[in-house]
Order: sequence, then structure tokens, then C-alpha cells
Amino acid sequence: MRPRWRCPYRRPTGVIFGSLHGTLNHLLLTDRIWLKRLTDEGDPPNQHNAILHEDRNALARARMAEDAWLIDVVGRYTQDELRGLVAYHNMSGAPFRQDLGQILLHLFNHQTHHRGQAHACCSIVTGEEPPSLDLLQFQRGVPAPDLAV
Repeated sequence: MRPRWRCPYRRPTGVIFGSLHGTLNHLLLTDRIWLKRLTDEGDPPNQHNAILHEDRNALARARMAEDAWLIDVVGRYTQDELRGLVAYHNMSGAPFRQDLGQILLHLFNHQTHHRGQAHACCSIVTGEEPPSLDLLQFQRGVPAPDLAV
């Protein structure tokens, strides 16, 4: 039996990127934008609402690959590099300079913000409480829910 929280994945929910699918695509997209700025590698899209993967399973695989890359990139930074300035241009082309550590705080805060929206989308489309994703539970040893796609 398919868990109900996986159902109408593309249903409009009123969130800024339209649906659970749009929100998850946005998260992948923005991570690609930041990783391009930080590593000069990759080919991110030029719109915040671009759909990178129409297929949910392809999106999940891309998310896992992006997470692995992000963990690798961040894990190689030294304390001195985290305090160093990074020059980049935003999506409108405006130039900025910012501490790398502050950029990473933004990146992970942005993920948390939209992952919370994605979790709310699950409640909206099913009318039920989705599986808990509370970090504290995982830190205490509670097994993660089966979110396999």
C-alpha cells in the first residue's frame, strides 16, 4: 500500500513555488546556484522557479547527488577559508562580497525554510500529519521514516 503522504505530489498548495514538486525543485536549483558561485563548477539554471526534473525519482536522485557534493565541498573548507570573502553576482547580476561562513549559514537556513514548506505541503495534500523530520528525534536515535521514492 502506498503511503498517503506521497500522493498528489504536484497538487497546488499555495506555497511560493506552487507545489511540493516545485518546492523541492527550487531547493535543488538554489543549491546548484550557490555551489556554482563557490566552486565555479556546474551549470545552474538562470531562474528561481525552473523545474530541473519533471520526474520525482530523477529529482530525488539529483538531490542525493547534490547533497553528497555539498557535503564534500563544505567538508574541505578550513576555518580561515570560512572567514574569507567570496565575490559573486546574484541572479540579477549585482555584485556582492560576503564571508564564506555567512554564505553557508544562508544556504542551510534557506534549505531549512523551504524543507519546512515541503513538509507542510505533505500535510496540505493528504490532510494528515506527515512523518516527523525533527532533527532532535534522529539525534536521539529514532529511526528515520522510510521516504524512499
